[in-house]
Amino acid sequence: MRAVARPLTVDESVLEMADYERSTVLPIREVLRLAGEIFTERAELATGEESAHGATYSGAEGTVSLEVHRHGPSTVVTARTDRLRTSKLDIVVRHLMNQLPYQWGDPPRE
Repeated sequence: MRAVARPLTVDESVLEMADYERSTVLPIREVLRLAGEIFTERAELATGEESAHGATYSGAEGTVSLEVHRHGPSTVVTARTDRLRTSKLDIVVRHLMNQLPYQWGDPPRE
């Protein structure tokens, strides 16, 4: 009996490649303002869909969806990309997350 190789299939539900989450003391508007600034300057992404609790940014480097929700004194920021964790887009997403202070007085990190 011969073994038959089957072609690999792509599961469409697994297209989001990387997720990042961070809690911050910044309000939702400030997180979205900072994200827009960083994504347009560092990754040359254009703003797509926007809402009061998030935005989608797309460009040649890929797509990132940002969800921002306030929970008591903290704001939870979730970023999902369609690239591997080693891509330029993911490096920019990690930079954004490092700019969000966990508590008042935290210095921005690089």
